[in-house]
Amino acid sequence: MSDLAADYRASGFGHGLGCGRSPAVLVVDLVRAYLVDGSPLRAPVEDAAAAAASLIGAGRSAGLPVLFTRVEYRPGGADGGLFRLKIPALRVFEEGSPLGDFAEGAAPRPGETVVTKQYASAFHGTSLASTLTASGVDTLLICGLTTSGCVRATATDALQHGFRPLVVDEACGDRDPRLHEANLLDLGAKYADVLSLDEALTTVRGFSPRGGEGH
Repeated sequence: MSDLAADYRASGFGHGLGCGRSPAVLVVDLVRAYLVDGSPLRAPVEDAAAAAASLIGAGRSAGLPVLFTRVEYRPGGADGGLFRLKIPALRVFEEGSPLGDFAEGAAPRPGETVVTKQYASAFHGTSLASTLTASGVDTLLICGLTTSGCVRATATDALQHGFRPLVVDEACGDRDPRLHEANLLDLGAKYADVLSLDEALTTVRGFSPRGGEGH
């Protein structure tokens, strides 16, 4: 991986975007489907969920907007289109399934934005971009599940919608660490900045409750 990262840099990839003046924390699909034994989407992501909870707490303490996404389908999943057809396991997100509920420690508070989606990207077919623009947000610290799926799609679309995506390494997880690492490498080369949890927490704590630059 290190050799590939060096090759990317030598070819002119991976320039840093940095954090803008008004960041928010975006929590992607941090739900029970990935954490409950017996779920077809079960993955070894407990550490990522704990790291994401730390980022959520820091964002709230700094007064930054914290937004959440979740997947939900109508019974039968017709609103999931080809994505639902491609991944039959997405049936766990049909209305009423407890596996679609937010993970413990990662539930939104009253007043925090929840984006319900049917596809991988949090931007596809949703009001997320308009909500962020209306709130003056220019940067997203992205955490959640899974790195190779909805996190990657959301980070890529964030860039394409004009928001700076900062993907937080330890606060994202996947079915296998190789998937996680490979997708972070490629995201960092082409579409996003990849931050460690410590770097993300330092960034968040550098902002005042009003979202401007802090001390």
